[in-house]
Parts: sequence; structure tokens; C-alpha cells
Amino acid sequence: MSERSDNPDKTEGKAPAAKTGARRAAQPKGKKPEWADGLKRLYDSVVEEPLPDTFKDLLSRLDDDQS
Repeated sequence: MSERSDNPDKTEGKAPAAKTGARRAAQPKGKKPEWADGLKRLYDSVVEEPLPDTFKDLLSRLDDDQS
């Protein structure tokens, strides 16, 4: 006689233990993941964008109000 359960697969929605971390474990220590360079380029492009004129005007008005 088998037991009946509402959820026979208790791991539903979870990756098997063998698959989780497999990519991380295969990565040599000290080597950046593939996506790291792309993320760095995206961050640098955002940081290098000039401030919009409206933002510069707002900062200027705030500076004037403090004087």
C-alpha cells in the first residue's frame, strides 16, 4: 500500500542539487564569469553619461537657495 500525498514531488519548483551551483563549481578560482565584462561596460557607459541640463539647473537652484 502506498502513501498518498497532496504534493508527491516535494522538489517541485526547485532545481536538483546536482544542477545548482554546477556552473559556479566548474569556474576556476579567480576567473571572472562570462557576463562580468559586459556588466562592467554597461556600468561604465552609465557613469560616463553627461548630466541632463534639467538636473544641472536643479542643482544650481539648490545651491542658490543655500547661500
